[in-house]
Amino acid sequence: MEATVIILAAGEGTRMKSNHAKVSHQILAKPMIRWVVDAALAAGAGRVITVVGSHADEVRALLAGLDGVECVEQAERLGTGHAVRVALEATGVCEGPVVILNGDLPLIEPKTIRKFADTVADGTAAAAVLTMTTPDPFGYGRIELDEAGQVLRIIEQKDCTDEQAKTLLECNAGCYAFDGAALAAHIGEVGCDNAQGEYYLPDMLEILRNHGLGVTYFHCNDFREGLGVNSRAQLAELTAIARDRINARLMAEGVTMIDPASTWIGPDATVGRDTIIYPATMLMGETVIGEECTVGPNTRLTDTRVGDHSVIDETVAENVQIDNFVTCGPRAYLRPGTHLCDHSKAGTHVEIKKSTIGVGSKVPHLSYIGDTTMGEGVNVGAGSITCNYDGVHKNATTIGDNTFIGSDTMMVAPVNIGANAVTGASSCITKDVPDGALAIERSEQRIIEGYTARKRARQ
Repeated sequence: MEATVIILAAGEGTRMKSNHAKVSHQILAKPMIRWVVDAALAAGAGRVITVVGSHADEVRALLAGLDGVECVEQAERLGTGHAVRVALEATGVCEGPVVILNGDLPLIEPKTIRKFADTVADGTAAAAVLTMTTPDPFGYGRIELDEAGQVLRIIEQKDCTDEQAKTLLECNAGCYAFDGAALAAHIGEVGCDNAQGEYYLPDMLEILRNHGLGVTYFHCNDFREGLGVNSRAQLAELTAIARDRINARLMAEGVTMIDPASTWIGPDATVGRDTIIYPATMLMGETVIGEECTVGPNTRLTDTRVGDHSVIDETVAENVQIDNFVTCGPRAYLRPGTHLCDHSKAGTHVEIKKSTIGVGSKVPHLSYIGDTTMGEGVNVGAGSITCNYDGVHKNATTIGDNTFIGSDTMMVAPVNIGANAVTGASSCITKDVPDGALAIERSEQRIIEGYTARKRARQ
């Protein structure tokens, strides 16, 4: 489909009662505008033009760096017809199918956009309306057809008679497809003779009919694709629909979900077969989970890659690489830049930041490891930390293969601990430790007999 898609995203979204653009609000941690733009790109659109207005810089930032996506600003918000005219004038689009979508339409599928564009691709019709049949059509404009099956007009809810409300069940989803040449030729004929003084895009349908051009419709089989967001309640409703749709697809592909209703997976995440996902798990961004893993409960992974056969229990991770046969948690916090190699472990109440934990190495519990390169087969005792921040700079620690870090060891970076070394429990390591050495640093223990009795006597 070499079509142009114009996405209308300039509105205020006043019913959201927000300090941000409506289309920037997120569904499964992804802004609504990105759902629509990504669907248009996946449909094969040659150009995607987003009309911005309210909070224009915020919306532009959400689309920055996307190939094939342009932003056009509608400085004065004078209606949907005006927005389309601004887009055409700024980009020079004047041929081929042109699909107009709303920026708050996150559930629309690429195949629907592609088929919608095809309705005006052969020149039979100059315009098409995207329609749907909803369980409750109240509030939607109704489509009235003529004897030839062409769209005669759209009757708004407030103008429907009781009979029309009962019999006209095809509803307007608010999206349109046009032959680009016809649109460019006649968009200037849309007037603003109405109570709001705005230029309304639906007026194009009557204008094209008056020029003897055909106006048809494309029925969307799944009405949910045509649902928009105008309130926080609708945002939550569509989020739940998106969640259920993604979860159903993943389960059909071989993923087990103990409680799908409490499992939240973003549209850009992938999960391998025979992986089990426990309740209260969130997989967001471009997270990738391999096969035969166990994830959750109470786990949130963002932009994190997990290999096969790993167990991720009560873990929060962002921008992390977790390889195969790795164990995390419960209650592990993995910060950006962390890499857990095969058969490694980050245990209970462990925080790791910007560090590599080597093959088979373990940080079992109650430890912090930051800015560290750890070799293979290392064991870190409970309560150990790398003191990597001196108040100005982050400093590095290296730990060689098969080294044993005793419990409650403080490793004051920058410091290098060699291979096959040992640190004594409760040591503060401030100097490099050679391979195979024992490093121990403790004050002498003193015993003062009868101390407690004398203290109580004084009190």
